[in-house]
Amino acid sequence: MIGYVTLGTQDLARAAEFYDAIAAEMGAGRMGGDERYIAWGVPGGPAGIGITLPFDGQPASVGNGVMVALEAKDRDQVDRLHALALELGGSCEGAPGERFPGFYAAYFRDRDGNKLNAFVFAQGMGEGHGA
Repeated sequence: MIGYVTLGTQDLARAAEFYDAIAAEMGAGRMGGDERYIAWGVPGGPAGIGITLPFDGQPASVGNGVMVALEAKDRDQVDRLHALALELGGSCEGAPGERFPGFYAAYFRDRDGNKLNAFVFAQGMGEGHGA
């Protein structure tokens, strides 16, 4: 249902460094961009992510209660994504761990304060559960 998600940034180059590394860990790359935005994803794949300087010229801000969930391939990748985010200057919002039976996740913020998580459902899980 979701085609892509866009997050705001104050510094496109700084944000690009963060998301280039996160996307590479997930097997994705840049799909487009210009001097105002960059998009990552896999052509024909699941929803991608983009960062942008706000169109209206006002400062970028984060939404309270807004989070982007990145589906990892396994628990090890959840752990790697969380560690990578912190190495890149992100902040921890919840260490990797099982949140309920079959749902393993880690929460972090990017350099601009946007909240993300990396998660994986156990095989057969996911139907009827929100992430």
